[in-house]
Amino acid sequence: MRFDGTTIFVTGGAGFIGSAVIRHLLSDSGARVVNVDKLTYAANLDSLQGAAGHPRYAFEQQCIRESAGLQSLFEKYQPDAVMNLAAESHVDRSIDGPAEFISTNVVGTFTLLQQALHHWRRLTPEKRARFRFLHVSTDEVFGSLGPSGLFTEQTPYAPNSPYSASKAASDHLVRSWRETYGLPTLLTNCSNNYGPYHFPEKLIPHMIIRGLANEPLPVYGDGGNVRDWLYVADHADALMLVLERGGVGETYNIGARCERTNLDVVVRICDLLDEILPSGAAPRRDLISFVTDRPGHDRRYAMDPGKIERELGWRPREDFESGLAKTVRWFCDNRAWWQGILDRGYRRARIGLG
Repeated sequence: MRFDGTTIFVTGGAGFIGSAVIRHLLSDSGARVVNVDKLTYAANLDSLQGAAGHPRYAFEQQCIRESAGLQSLFEKYQPDAVMNLAAESHVDRSIDGPAEFISTNVVGTFTLLQQALHHWRRLTPEKRARFRFLHVSTDEVFGSLGPSGLFTEQTPYAPNSPYSASKAASDHLVRSWRETYGLPTLLTNCSNNYGPYHFPEKLIPHMIIRGLANEPLPVYGDGGNVRDWLYVADHADALMLVLERGGVGETYNIGARCERTNLDVVVRICDLLDEILPSGAAPRRDLISFVTDRPGHDRRYAMDPGKIERELGWRPREDFESGLAKTVRWFCDNRAWWQGILDRGYRRARIGLG
């Protein structure tokens, strides 16, 4: 079985993508998984149903900015790989409070790299050759595309928000620890993820939850901003493949070739909700309104996943229509999960206006 007998650290494992990775590792590999998570506002251990009590799973509440705590975990578990998904990730929040993004995404990645390097240097030559550090990043580091073209692994970085700038800085740190110290790193840049267990501040779950309540659906600007949408389970599968077979020092773009405008996404959510749970009132499309755009809102992202397709044989299982339908139905069927977040005090008020 894949990763049989190995121990993998997943930082940020109680987050949206991290929890999908852990679910995938526990179901489709033989790895021992250690979930290293600080448990910030967006973390949710309820996203890891079936993990608690699993013989190959352990949870450690730990901030990646705290060197001593990380050192203890490396000494305790002796991991064979690190998958770094710990990050502050919401652009709107980065506009209002950039300091936390610099602290977690830059300083935290630096601290994690230092402890991984210290651990790697103490391994036997055989284990050093097998060790991997996979850093998970975003397409937003490349900035905004025009109406045509795709981001490739050679696209220059041009981040436009505090969030994307902090992720760009962390990517550069990872590359430099490979070039300077020899740490066996890999890096991925993904397009916009969506799917079950998505925290309600992001576009798709935010619109689903508001649509279920027949509340106004606020779309930024003219709704013409384009994103390339990737179903989170497909992303988790790609990350496992990169960790297993990716080349040390390589970067892989991960996208599903599913470009949609934000308005198109919201309209399709409305139609799916009307099919699954008719409100008895007007069509939910009538709830759509247009609000002041976000400062520095990148117009278009689109990924070229040709490298991971050619070299590792990865393909997404879901197209946007099938993935979105699964996502909307999941949120309709699992109200207790997201209602628990709202009940704990998550505020859905507009942020990020600068």
